[in-house]
Amino acid sequence: MSDERPRVATAAIVVIGDEILSGKFADENAVHLIGELRALGVALRRVEVIPDDVEEIAATVRAASARVDHVFTSGGVGPTHDDLTMAGIARAFGVPVVRHAELERLLCGFYGAALEPRNLRMAEVPEGATLHVGSASVWPVPQVANVYILPGVPVIFRRQFEVIRERFRAAPFHLRRVFCRAEEGTIAADLDAVVAGHASVTIGSYPRFGEGAPSVLVTLEAKDERAVEEACRALVARLPVAAVVRVE
Repeated sequence: MSDERPRVATAAIVVIGDEILSGKFADENAVHLIGELRALGVALRRVEVIPDDVEEIAATVRAASARVDHVFTSGGVGPTHDDLTMAGIARAFGVPVVRHAELERLLCGFYGAALEPRNLRMAEVPEGATLHVGSASVWPVPQVANVYILPGVPVIFRRQFEVIRERFRAAPFHLRRVFCRAEEGTIAADLDAVVAGHASVTIGSYPRFGEGAPSVLVTLEAKDERAVEEACRALVARLPVAAVVRVE
């Protein structure tokens, strides 16, 4: 069995909004998407929170798009002055913002006679955008290159992500947890040895406090279930018997 890690799909989340940076609202969308991507087998590499600024959006999205397989943006899509995500993403890829006929049709059908001219801003997307439709929502999810553009309102964000969710399903991650009654310093050398001998497995060490005796949670994770089991057995074999509380 190779010690090299297999190719894993990667992702980044870009949360856009002055309201998040100022503390007016707590971000819910990145938290939700972190769990969703892990369940789908996608490795999240970066979460960034940036202001409603066209240049900031363009630079951040451009860099993320080049760095990972999938980029998800949250927020900044709507009819008001601070909804700048479409303009920023268009600038990131050097294309204009255009009005999409299908989105305009959907807006006219939804609002009817109550349609305000500014509502039609929600029909504007970067030129060349692909629209993904699904049963979870009547509103499509725009995609530009490897960037998926999602709204900021949490309930709508989740509904829109369901439209595209299965596009990202990959082989799952396998996880084992070793609960130890010890201080990190006393098991650090054992962890080093297991890390060195099982390069395909990601091993994390997390001290826990306020629960009586010092304790550490060690996690072992990889796409290869057998590699995780072997690393877990190697770790447990190295640790003092009294230090291992349980293995999950």
